[in-house]
Amino acid sequence: MTTAEVMTFRTGDTPLPDIVILTHKLARDYDMGGEVVHALRGVNIQIKKNEFVAIMGPSGSGKSTLMNLVGCLDTPTAGEYWLNGQKVSDLSDDDLARIRNKEIGFVFQTFNLLPRASALHNVELPLIYAGLAAKERRDQAARALEHVGLADRMEHKPNELSGGQRQRVAIARALVNEPSILLADEPTGNLDSATGEEIMRLFEELHATGQTIVLVTHEADIAAHAFRQIHLRDGLVERDESTPPRTRP
Repeated sequence: MTTAEVMTFRTGDTPLPDIVILTHKLARDYDMGGEVVHALRGVNIQIKKNEFVAIMGPSGSGKSTLMNLVGCLDTPTAGEYWLNGQKVSDLSDDDLARIRNKEIGFVFQTFNLLPRASALHNVELPLIYAGLAAKERRDQAARALEHVGLADRMEHKPNELSGGQRQRVAIARALVNEPSILLADEPTGNLDSATGEEIMRLFEELHATGQTIVLVTHEADIAAHAFRQIHLRDGLVERDESTPPRTRP
């Protein structure tokens, strides 16, 4: 997706059907003790279905702010955000919560698993919020764990799993609702390099099955697994480029 293609979108337009994420002049300001910080200054990006994109940038570049907006965890000060054909930048907090549960699977650096619950129950949680019946929940959660290679670890609790296995449980939980996008924030940050590579290979496998993945990272070797990199600096897109195949591990 070139800069020229991104700039063809205008206020009042509707994104094309294959565009799952679109931001148009997206801005986010914060009042920090009377001083206004311009975290995002008008970001234009488009991400198609089944893309694997890494968002990169130094501390203060705006990548965490962009992640929060893309993940419907925050609302912009100005501009538009469209997710899977729906304009979500103007929605209420309650509507954003429903969108998050339906459209977005989150994977975090810290796993965020319930320590006393089994892997299966941890993966079931989003389905409980969605109101699914118990048997359907368990079957769907079991399939998600099988998908990430943990069919033999379903009844294990987090303290009985390795760091890589815990992150696989978190990925299964993110996938269990069949979201439009998988949003991963520094997913290998708490893992050693070998385990981190294992998790990134899993993301590659998920992408190969059709999953749209947006990865937020500051590590070039992790971003190299993605097929496209969007680099932010000072709240703006500095460059947006395809990842050369030779740089992928």
